[in-house]
Amino acid sequence: MSVRNVRPWRERGVAVITALLLTTLAISIVASLFWQQQVQVRSMENQRLHLQTKWILRGALDWATLVLFQDGIDHNQYTSLDQVWATPLAETRLDQYIERERVEGENFDASLSGDITDACSRYNLRNLGKSKGHPDEDQVVIFGRLLRNVQLDSGLARRVAAFVAAGMPVGTEPPDPANDTQATPVTGAPVKILQVEDLLAVQGVTPAIIERLRPFVTVLPEHNTPVNVNTAPAEVLAAVVPDMSVSEAKTLIVRRKQAAWRGVNYFSDEVHGSTRGLKDRTYDVRSDWFLVDTRIRLDRAALDAQALIHRAPEQAPGGGPKVVWIRQQY
Repeated sequence: MSVRNVRPWRERGVAVITALLLTTLAISIVASLFWQQQVQVRSMENQRLHLQTKWILRGALDWATLVLFQDGIDHNQYTSLDQVWATPLAETRLDQYIERERVEGENFDASLSGDITDACSRYNLRNLGKSKGHPDEDQVVIFGRLLRNVQLDSGLARRVAAFVAAGMPVGTEPPDPANDTQATPVTGAPVKILQVEDLLAVQGVTPAIIERLRPFVTVLPEHNTPVNVNTAPAEVLAAVVPDMSVSEAKTLIVRRKQAAWRGVNYFSDEVHGSTRGLKDRTYDVRSDWFLVDTRIRLDRAALDAQALIHRAPEQAPGGGPKVVWIRQQY
């Protein structure tokens, strides 16, 4: 075979290989475009689902504020665990998405659940500070008893109080020289405490200690917030009342289920507060702060949220329940 006859076959082979390469490249480009389009569509669907969960959350918080508003009218003298606000919302299917499932043939697994917790049933960590650099000695003692009741080192109370007081604004409450055993301001990071996790900045506080304390403490925007004895757990109740054991507090809780204390004087008389040295303004029988936990499931989107609601007295300026903050976790 001559060179002239071999060359066309070689040219044809190169042309076939080039065509195959171009075809493969075209297929890859088209597949990439389809993949990018699918990613964009899925991203838009996720954004839509997240937006819908936020609207469901808004409706849930509106419902919670309505419940608290009505309860404040019905029980304006005391707050207890046998009232409507304390009834948790079990996992509930959302009817509007069931109808959409039948119409569009889509599988929307939409559900809502949640509960309301009395934030005043927990110890407010901001109570530990009087003013910038000056801890409240009475509150340090109470918090020390709480640490002991939950089987933690009560010596942490002084360090936590110093941290809280260091982050308070100047002139929050002038220290009383008669009770202020610490004449000089404490030193520490001038950071305002916003949540329980901020205690990790305190020497000796570990994540395990935070988790142990979490059911019993909170951080509210106000300081000098009394503990509601009608809703407090035994560990907090025993911390508020001097010389009270956790077992004695549990006995009080059993009696509390039969009838809540409708006034601070009823509680003080029952625990013999005058002889125990029970401090005024450290306890109350009603609450103004509530935590609303909401769990939303919508198809593949999930939203867990916690909101703090302040139920100001209706006669106060701008009274009524208001959402102070919302913390969301997807």
